[in-house]
Amino acid sequence: MQIDPQRQRLEELRREINQHNYRYHVMDDPVISDYEYDQLMAELSQIEVEHPEWVTPDSPTRRAGATPADRFTKVRHPGPVLSLGNAFNTAGVRAWYDRIRRLEEDVAQADFVVEPKIDGLTVVLHYRDGLFIQGATRGDGEIGEDITANLRTIRALPLRIPVDPAGPAALPYLVVRGEVFMTIRDFEKLNHRLQEGGQRTYLNPRNTAAGSLRQLDPSLTATRPLTLLTYEIVSAEGDLPATQSEMLDYLRELGFPVVEWSRCEDIDQAIAEAQAWSDRRDQLPYEADGVVIKINDLGLDNDLGVVGKDPRGSIAFKFPAREVTTRLLDIGVNVGRTGVLTPYAILDPVVIGGVVVRQATLHNFDYIAVKDIRRGDRVLVKRAGDVIPYVIGPVEAVRTGEEQIYVPPQLCPTCGEPVEHLAGEVAWYCVNSACPAQLIRNLEHFVSRGAMDIAGLGIKIVEQLVTAGLVKDVADLYTLQKDELLQLEGFAEKKADNILQAIEASKERPLSRLITALGIRGVGEVMAADLARSFQDLSALASASFADLQTLEGIGPNIAQAIVDWFARPANQQVLEKLHAAGVWPRAEKPAAAQGSPQTLSGMTFVITGTLPTWKREDAKEFIEAHGGKLSESVSKKTSYLIFGADPGSKYQKAQSLGVPVIDEEGLRKLAE
Repeated sequence: MQIDPQRQRLEELRREINQHNYRYHVMDDPVISDYEYDQLMAELSQIEVEHPEWVTPDSPTRRAGATPADRFTKVRHPGPVLSLGNAFNTAGVRAWYDRIRRLEEDVAQADFVVEPKIDGLTVVLHYRDGLFIQGATRGDGEIGEDITANLRTIRALPLRIPVDPAGPAALPYLVVRGEVFMTIRDFEKLNHRLQEGGQRTYLNPRNTAAGSLRQLDPSLTATRPLTLLTYEIVSAEGDLPATQSEMLDYLRELGFPVVEWSRCEDIDQAIAEAQAWSDRRDQLPYEADGVVIKINDLGLDNDLGVVGKDPRGSIAFKFPAREVTTRLLDIGVNVGRTGVLTPYAILDPVVIGGVVVRQATLHNFDYIAVKDIRRGDRVLVKRAGDVIPYVIGPVEAVRTGEEQIYVPPQLCPTCGEPVEHLAGEVAWYCVNSACPAQLIRNLEHFVSRGAMDIAGLGIKIVEQLVTAGLVKDVADLYTLQKDELLQLEGFAEKKADNILQAIEASKERPLSRLITALGIRGVGEVMAADLARSFQDLSALASASFADLQTLEGIGPNIAQAIVDWFARPANQQVLEKLHAAGVWPRAEKPAAAQGSPQTLSGMTFVITGTLPTWKREDAKEFIEAHGGKLSESVSKKTSYLIFGADPGSKYQKAQSLGVPVIDEEGLRKLAE
């Protein structure tokens, strides 16, 4: 007998969904995203609508969750703890509204309440005579797990109601439904703390909260930053409010933390409010995968009843998916304009929030190692708003053993030169000054005012020179010919002459400027000036050993290694040879004393913050050095004076906290007299 393909698909979906329910609700270890789960449920529901004769009582569409775990005591709920039907767009909400309006005429005059659908773990809280006596998970909607001891550790949960004696009296017996979750900020702080301690980090706040709450040891739960918001009364002894909005007010007055909510006059206003929530989801302090639109009249809601596992009087308006799982096909590497190597994920294409995502960032190589992300992994990918998609981590539960551990490249993928990674640093670098991937950035830095100060060579002309193939490294600037420049768009005789004259004039720049221009990692203007005072020319600096460099003040092992490595690269040596041949080979400046300036600032170290009234920072630097002083970038106990101008930054506060004297521009002049 041939099996109906649709019936076969139905059975496959039921098995798959039951497995995902078990992993999500019992193991707290899902292997697909909520969005993918919703799509499976939608497909199953559609088949059952088309073939109602195939519907069975044990179908996933007829239950709210999964069977409770055996390790916890079972708790039967006093009333059904239902799930919700989903709408993925405004058309879905209107279709729901039209269905219930046909069932009950009063729906046409109904108002609504809109609440966030927090991505946490549903809990059911029992109170007897105002005291918290029991708490449970939702489980399968009828029977949950007793987690009373763990819930007591959550400070947001009131152990006695009413909290305010002046508030309304608590009913003799009250059962409240809420959501336990972890704020995004607390989740990030927890992961940071775990990472610093060398422990494994978590993928998302929902799974972390659920796993924390379902611990057998309550002391472990107590260490996690869990909180609670409530939104429903499941059962009670006594009279209850008649509307959802009144019920939320009542819960708040008793002392329960309550979800944000908005009352809307009609369905149009409710849809507009739901869309407004979607627009500001990135500003929410917690993860929310949608909002719930509820009929405010609880009597009308009760009259509408339930279909399957879903109350007819409510609908979940789901936000566009931001987290989806897909296959990591490979890991690529980009070389930035500063030489930093950045890994990225090459993905099996997947739709996230209406956008097809084929690539996602992996942050850095340490991130890959800490998260243990491997080629071939199924990974969880997130895209929030306009933020670049990024890989959260691997879904380890579905590994097959064929995944490959990733090893960072030893050679630059652009130029093939060895890359550099120093101990204690996150970044990996290509330090080849002629690397095509960073050539424009290197040239832009080389010609800048603080370096070789070649007037007229802005970023647009630099890009023209590189695109035309006229410049392949910084030294090629000094071999440019007039006829070559005249071939470029926007160049005439005068402009070409001006550029060539500016390039020629730069040959007279002092050694400190040239050292700055080379772009050695960690060597800025201040350190370049120190090096120029210690070495006669670039040949002497290139010959300096790691130990020699570390004897200089302010140079630690990482910067010393960066300098040694830069001069050791064959490509960089070729650049130096070309500069020397072009006559760009300044000798060390004469000491300031030989230039006739009194050395009144000798032995003093200065730091500048803010905007000085008449001097540019470069002017102040030259003044200080001409009088024997030294300019530093950071404030420390060794700083002699902080020079401040308008809008001083954090250096001003640090100087005050360290007791460093603070003077202005005029004070510096007087000090040098």
